Amino acid sequence: QVQLVESGGGLVQSGDSLRLSCVASGRTFSDYTMGWFRQVPGKERELVAAISRSRIFSYTVDSVKGRFTISRDNAKNTVYLQMNSLKPEDTAVYYCAARTLSLPLSEMRSYTYWGQGTQVTVSS
Repeated sequence: QVQLVESGGGLVQSGDSLRLSCVASGRTFSDYTMGWFRQVPGKERELVAAISRSRIFSYTVDSVKGRFTISRDNAKNTVYLQMNSLKPEDTAVYYCAARTLSLPLSEMRSYTYWGQGTQVTVSS
């Protein structure tokens, strides 16, 4: 069992930056591939970024590539999402998630554990 707690969301203006954090507790953090998802009302949850257990490999969806960076600190049991040059269309609830299955990082399936989400609102 893994518990995930996100923080760092808020209300910002277009062009601003935010860094989301997700702290994990429970089992060994480095056993898990970590992902950041986002969801807006009425739409499906979208995988934004993912990072491998070893931190060597990462994935970001095309719509945020060059603006968002995922990273993790296994010693701190924490995964981060650095979001720069934010746009109104980035407004969503952001969730971190964990999985043990070895799948391509672009694959949305099989995330077992989820945080409660943190709201990010970008005003124009």
